[in-house]
Amino acid sequence: MQSVVIVIHLMIVATLIAAVLLQKSEGGGLGVGGGGGGGFMSSRGTANLLTRTTGILAVGFFVTSLFLSWLAGYERKPTSIINGTTAPVSQPGGALAPPTSGGLLDSLKKSDEQQAPSGPQAPRSQ
Repeated sequence: MQSVVIVIHLMIVATLIAAVLLQKSEGGGLGVGGGGGGGFMSSRGTANLLTRTTGILAVGFFVTSLFLSWLAGYERKPTSIINGTTAPVSQPGGALAPPTSGGLLDSLKKSDEQQAPSGPQAPRSQ
């Protein structure tokens, strides 16, 4: 389902880019596309068609973007980085339940206890 919506989204994006690039520049600030001469895209009806097409494609772009973001977060569950399992569920009293298994901090604490640091040592000559 998600891949189908992504393909539709990409087709809308490509068509939207083409529709925007085909439109005539009205300001002439860049010095391109403002000249007359009865060229390919010079009629008023074509400009209205491109403007309407751009609006419809923009709405399609926003709809598919919102749908993809909703689809991505649909089955997401909160997780905890520290203990690697789902986040602890709060109890009726408002206190958090302790994690059921040893988490990352517990394993780091145990490894620190096993490696008892000794004082600085002078280099030994051979």
